[in-house]
Formats: sequence, structure tokens, C-alpha cells
Amino acid sequence: MASDLDLDKCYQTILTLVDEAGKIVASRNSERKSYEQKSGDIDLLTVTDKEVEKLLIDRIKADFPSHKFIGEEGSSSGESKCVLTDDPTWIIDPVDGTMNFVHSFPHSCISVGLFVNKVPEIGVIYNPMLNQKFTARRGKGAFYNGNPVHVSGEKELSKALITSEFGSSRDPEKMQVVNENFQNLSKIIHGFRILGACALDMSMVAIGAADACYEMGIHIWDIAAAILIVREAGGVAIDPSGGELDVMSRRCLVAASPELAAAIAKNLKQYYPKPRDDEC
Repeated sequence: MASDLDLDKCYQTILTLVDEAGKIVASRNSERKSYEQKSGDIDLLTVTDKEVEKLLIDRIKADFPSHKFIGEEGSSSGESKCVLTDDPTWIIDPVDGTMNFVHSFPHSCISVGLFVNKVPEIGVIYNPMLNQKFTARRGKGAFYNGNPVHVSGEKELSKALITSEFGSSRDPEKMQVVNENFQNLSKIIHGFRILGACALDMSMVAIGAADACYEMGIHIWDIAAAILIVREAGGVAIDPSGGELDVMSRRCLVAASPELAAAIAKNLKQYYPKPRDDEC
């Protein structure tokens, strides 16, 4: 149970580790990097992704040997299963926005969430290039660089600035849905932003800089920290169809109000990525 854990220690541990990992990421952002391809020519992996994930997992294990892990690189490579149980589970994206990182575009981040009993308890997202740190603990609010933050509260589509992504797959069926949604929503919202890192897109909602973010094709490590940060900032996190969020479904919609979330869901053409994260 969460009450049986020293969540204060967990929180302080991950804050220290993301600072350390952030120094590695920031020190390597100034030059274009070599990379490997994962599922396709735009799904990229760098040495830094591997190094940061190993650093975080090894050091967390040292303090919490019974805890479980879901890491992007281990799960996407097949080295480990993407399984979320009731056990304390750290969900790690070592470099969210790898394409940006490869190109030295300073909009990528380290994202770490801790789930207990399948409920998010801690979320930390850190962009070390721009010194942006978003943090939350369940029931204790959301913070940006240590200062409390709140969503905009926007309810109207016509006034909403929305973030989304093309994603790391160019599957024709998926891209048709993505493009149709961009085209249809752009006629009725205030504007779109595509920043290249889902966790940071969602964090913009938490601080009120954007009003909503949706994506169909992401993974649990992209959203694990951000859904808690948005919720603790007063926002909502649901399925893009309007139903309850399933963190393994590879689908997510966060918004500054339930009204805005419902309006976006009503206007989205749906896409259900396969396989789910828990089917890999």
C-alpha cells in the first residue's frame, strides 16, 4: 500500500537523480547525435537514452530493491515486459523527445512516474536545457520549478490552445486519423502547437500555457508522470473518446476542464493503436 511506503524518501530520491541525469542530457544537447532506429526511421534511440535509463533504474534499485520498473528502452526493445501491478512501479522515459534531442532542439525531458496499486503517486518531468522542472505528488498539488501551478480552466474550444504530436509511427491508417483531426480541430480551436515531446506538451497544460493535449499512439512512459502533474494542477486526464483513462491503451487526453475535454473528445476521430503496451 502507498501508506506503507516512505513516499517522502521516494520523492527526494528521484529529484536528486533527475538533476544528475539532467546534467548528462544537457551536456550532450549542443551537437547532433548518432542514433539507432527502433520501430521505424523516426523512432530513435541514442546512447544517452540507454545511459540515463540505466542510471535511474540502478540507483533507484539500490534504495528500493523490491520496486518494479517499466522503462522505455527496456520495454520497447523486448528486454523487459511492460507490466503494471499493484507493486510500487517506477515508469521511466529517459529522454522524451529523442528526435528533438538528436537535432539539438532544446525541448526534450526526463520523465519519471511512481505508481502504487496502479495509481500515480509521484511525477517528475525535467527539461534540463531550459531548466523546466514539473513535479507533483498525489494530493499535494503540482509545481513548476518549485512554484505552485494551476491549469487555465478554459472551457471553450474556440479559445483553446491545444498541443498534440504526429508520433513516432507513420502507419498510414494512423496518419490519416492524425491529419483529419488536425484539419477538423484547427477550424474550431484557437490554435495548435506540436513541440515534439508528449510529456512536455502535457506539462504545458498543467501550467496553463496550453489548454489541452491529446495523442493516440503514445506509451505509458510518455504520460505516467504528466497525468499526475495535470490532475494535481486541477486538470483532467481521460481517454480521447471521453471515457476513463487506461494508461496501457496508448491513448490520452488531458485538458484544463472537464467541459473542454468533453468537447475535444466529441470532435476527435478515434484511433486505437495495436498492440497495447500490456500486450507487448
